[in-house]
Amino acid sequence: MTSDRNGDHKPVTASRSRRTKRPPTASEQLEELLGYPWPFPGRPPKHDLSSWTVTDDWPDPIPVTEAEIEVFERWFGDLFDELFGPDIGSPDAGTEIDLENGTK
Repeated sequence: MTSDRNGDHKPVTASRSRRTKRPPTASEQLEELLGYPWPFPGRPPKHDLSSWTVTDDWPDPIPVTEAEIEVFERWFGDLFDELFGPDIGSPDAGTEIDLENGTK
């Protein structure tokens, strides 16, 4: 006769009877409701890009508010300066331009 290592001689079935039954998974619940397994058997449909259409219903020109422009200038101002050069007419540039006479 062999002895248990921890000295506990409880029958093996006692621990199994204490387990609670697990709740059914979402797939099992759907199968019960629908009457057939979920996900559906078989291969998933392939993505046929030739049947896709792209619709552009934006107005021309696209309306942009001053607040939107300010947000982009604040977040991407350094990038814009690097790509397009600094805005020399900007009040932040330090040089003022007289718009009536065109002089600095």
